[in-house]
Amino acid sequence: MHDTSLLHLFTSDIGIAEQLLELIDAEFQALDERDLTRLDKLLGDKQPLLAQLQQHGTERSQLLHAVGLSADREGLASLAARSSIGAELLTRSEELSELLQRCQDANLRNGRLIRANKATVSSLLGILRGGETPGLYDSRGSAARIAQHRPLSQA
Repeated sequence: MHDTSLLHLFTSDIGIAEQLLELIDAEFQALDERDLTRLDKLLGDKQPLLAQLQQHGTERSQLLHAVGLSADREGLASLAARSSIGAELLTRSEELSELLQRCQDANLRNGRLIRANKATVSSLLGILRGGETPGLYDSRGSAARIAQHRPLSQA
């Protein structure tokens, strides 16, 4: 009975993880296009999926603990060894792990894009505010010295 419940949770989570991966990829596109409205919607759509994955992870752990096994790969392998659907349990578990790893990799990619965009915006704001000056050159090709910084209101 616990093995069929675990299999159902794995199957359900695979579908959820696939949806999450699609949302993360769409989030990357929205970040690249700087479409904040779409990005906000995508972030809202991700939250329930993440909550479901967390809830199902807790349920899987509880099911393994209920039969006296650890809530890790070894515990799952022990349950699979004595189950008629053990091979499918291990296959689904591995499939879910791979999908979650792809989600994590895509999320890290999005984080890099966010940090790059943030650095660009900070640099541009610094230039506009007069606190930073871009590397400018004069007519002779040497670094220009800008003697006076003007506030944005006087630019």
